Amino acid sequence: MDTQRLVLLFIFGFSVLMLWEAWERDHRPKPPVAPAVQTAPQQGKAAPASSSAASSTAGPIAASGPAEPGETIRIATDLVIAEIDTRGGTLKRLELLRHKDSNDPEKNFVLISPAHQYEAQSGLAGEGGPNHRSLWKAEAGARTLAQGSDSIELRLTAQGNGIEVQKVYTFHRNSYVVDIAMQMRNGGGAPVNTYAYFQFTHDGKPEGNRNTVAETFGAQSFTGFAVYTDEHKFQKVHPGDLDKGKPDHVKEAKDGWLALVQHYFVAAWIEPQGAVRDYVTEKRQDGTYAGRILVPLNLAPGAATEVKVELYAGPQEKRRLEAAAPGLDLVVDYGWLAIIAWPLFWLLEHLHALTGNWGVAIILLTVLIKLIFFPLSAASYKSMAKMKLVTPRLTKIREMYGNDRQKMNQAMMELYKTEKINPLGGCFPILVQIPVFIALYWVLLAAIELRHAPFILWIKDLAALDPYFILPILMTVTMVLQTRMNPTPPDPVQAKVMQFMPFVFSIFFFFFPAGLVLYWLVNNIISILQQWQIQRLFDRDKPAHAKR
Repeated sequence: MDTQRLVLLFIFGFSVLMLWEAWERDHRPKPPVAPAVQTAPQQGKAAPASSSAASSTAGPIAASGPAEPGETIRIATDLVIAEIDTRGGTLKRLELLRHKDSNDPEKNFVLISPAHQYEAQSGLAGEGGPNHRSLWKAEAGARTLAQGSDSIELRLTAQGNGIEVQKVYTFHRNSYVVDIAMQMRNGGGAPVNTYAYFQFTHDGKPEGNRNTVAETFGAQSFTGFAVYTDEHKFQKVHPGDLDKGKPDHVKEAKDGWLALVQHYFVAAWIEPQGAVRDYVTEKRQDGTYAGRILVPLNLAPGAATEVKVELYAGPQEKRRLEAAAPGLDLVVDYGWLAIIAWPLFWLLEHLHALTGNWGVAIILLTVLIKLIFFPLSAASYKSMAKMKLVTPRLTKIREMYGNDRQKMNQAMMELYKTEKINPLGGCFPILVQIPVFIALYWVLLAAIELRHAPFILWIKDLAALDPYFILPILMTVTMVLQTRMNPTPPDPVQAKVMQFMPFVFSIFFFFFPAGLVLYWLVNNIISILQQWQIQRLFDRDKPAHAKR
């Protein structure tokens, strides 16, 4: 099996596998969700910090019917525009000023949005406590981050069940982290045992409609919850598990965060280390999904306390994620080859810092990878060159022993032995490189840095399709050229299949992001030059080989 055939076979198998997984994900039957009977913790009883107790708080903070609308408070910083509804004190819309909409580059990207029933809610569990259905009152103050100021604050107040609550949002300059503090005082005559909750809701549908085969293949299309703790590390919560009522993640911890992940962006509730919290995820009766952190509270009469969390809501930029919380950078999921993908992205970042252009960085990265694997590639092309020299003799053997397969195979093996050719010599070098190819595939699909990043002339977005399909056409030409440079299989049927194979597989590249096609195109051009040079050397020595 020659290298070209192996590469094409690998691409075909990889494509079929991903298409099958995508089809299964979209068409698998969804079991009905049985409504759960839930109760709230009662006053005067302890609120134990356990997963069973946490689940019991779900009822009082579940979805409900429409309520009288409140006032919308608009907060503007240098990075975001946030809209907070005084009905619930809920963050209902968050617009990112430095990122454009997936389908309309004239508009800013909206992360938290009513379009997906996506909200960041908070409050106190229980029927009486101020929650995301209560009417909060906004205190007067600035609504736009002033020049020279590092932060802006919005303070909301509400009362319920004898508890006075102040909810304080603090937005910071050049940051996607929002500080949220709930300051509570028990003004009643009885102790109160409840939970403070911080919750995301979402309809579970992916953002945008890019219509690319690459995104159909890519695991980065995942939209769902994720939980991280020091002990259990990163755990994805797939919507399918919530459909079955069987979420598989840690339920209680003293550290970590809960996030709602989507392609390129993430929102995460982050509570300080050492504070007990419960993690709950569920599919609700209205069809939406909810994920929350629950913090147990015990307030004696006249006592006061404060719960602080951070909300990161923004792009999956590695440095910002690392600064926000331990392990938060893991939401950029490069799959099972992340151990290779992260160094590749690190190198790509440094090349971009040198060049200022992500397309040029991809080209340089491709060249570096080819240099690293030069000895392996050279061995592969030498093997193919030897095979090409003996192809006429292999064809003659097939003609001589066409009806006796055993003798034909023996004669071929004898020829390989005489000429010191390993018929699989072209396979092993490419097999070693395949993990790198796959890892880079995920990097180019998942890195938000390439989203809407221009290259040259007509390529305005390396994460989108080439609008004029110039790169895929050039890619097809290089694949055809490579096929013609390879030894022709002795079997006429196999030779015909290999002749048309580049055209068949080039179809996929018409639906891949431009950055990925650019990588493969440069890789092919370098491979062609390398193969041409090695073949030229063998052609020069051809008379010596022919004498054998």
